[in-house]
Amino acid sequence: VGVEFGVLLFRKGEPMSKIPLPRPLRGIVPPMVTPLKDRDTLDLAGLERLVEHILAGGVHGLFILGTTGEGPSLSYRLRCELIERVCGQVDGRAPVLVGVTDTAFVESVNLAGIAADEGAAAVVLAAPYYFPAGQQELLEYLEHIVAEMPLPVFLYNMPSHTKIKFELDTLRQALALPNIVGLKDSSGDLGYFRQAAEVVRMYPGAALLMGPERLLAESLALGGYGGVCGGANLLPRLFVDVYEAATQGDRGRLAGLQRRVEQVGDSLYTIGKHSSAFLKGVKCALACLGICEDAMAEPFQRFRPREREQVLRGLRELGLERTLAGASV
Repeated sequence: VGVEFGVLLFRKGEPMSKIPLPRPLRGIVPPMVTPLKDRDTLDLAGLERLVEHILAGGVHGLFILGTTGEGPSLSYRLRCELIERVCGQVDGRAPVLVGVTDTAFVESVNLAGIAADEGAAAVVLAAPYYFPAGQQELLEYLEHIVAEMPLPVFLYNMPSHTKIKFELDTLRQALALPNIVGLKDSSGDLGYFRQAAEVVRMYPGAALLMGPERLLAESLALGGYGGVCGGANLLPRLFVDVYEAATQGDRGRLAGLQRRVEQVGDSLYTIGKHSSAFLKGVKCALACLGICEDAMAEPFQRFRPREREQVLRGLRELGLERTLAGASV
């Protein structure tokens, strides 16, 4: 598929992105976990290993400070440090997308400015998540905030966390705004995704990416451009293989790879009784594989020994025993 590169936007007198954002953005863009030593300290060695591990899987970008990255739970100081370190380490090898969702308009803009300064390629923005806005209010918010953004903006549809979705007419009008370049849909609603794909196709250069990894193969068949899948923190190459099999029309291989994706979820994401099980499962698995520590941002805590043993058992079931001493997956 041919790639058209968009115009780079940058702040006055400051460096522009180290790598341009492909227009449209296609492929696998993992939503990276944030390796922590405690609630407000990065696990620096783990962060370096995790970035290299993900990039080695052949991914098409890297998304930090999203839901899987616990972005809204992190201090602004730590968010800025993470942006600086990740952009510096990636150093143009892949586009870096930065989550800037916040309840405060100016904080989203400020974080976008930091991302631009450090060489990120785009920002990702969900609806403000405290006061539930009406669709017209949401569109007006987008009109105002996009005008202040120094980087291309991906919208992030996450109604389970924000209380509001980007309805199709709102999405249509938003994509007509300069600098909005696509949508990440984590609603889990394939009917909505199918309709959103029809809207996105009306805007050359815009992209539609799937969040829930169980729906990745189906979403690609419906016109999706790729996935932002949390499991790619663990097995980045697996998700790249799913994307490549889909784009090559290899249905047999795609079906087998998608079953593998579902096995990962069944083994690691359902441990414990809380909705935080996915986050804890991914981080604990990374820790068991020797990639990074598994400390969580409050209000969550890492898995206790009993749950950790379940994660170890799941990794063995997935055939990852050889990596449990800390080797790369």
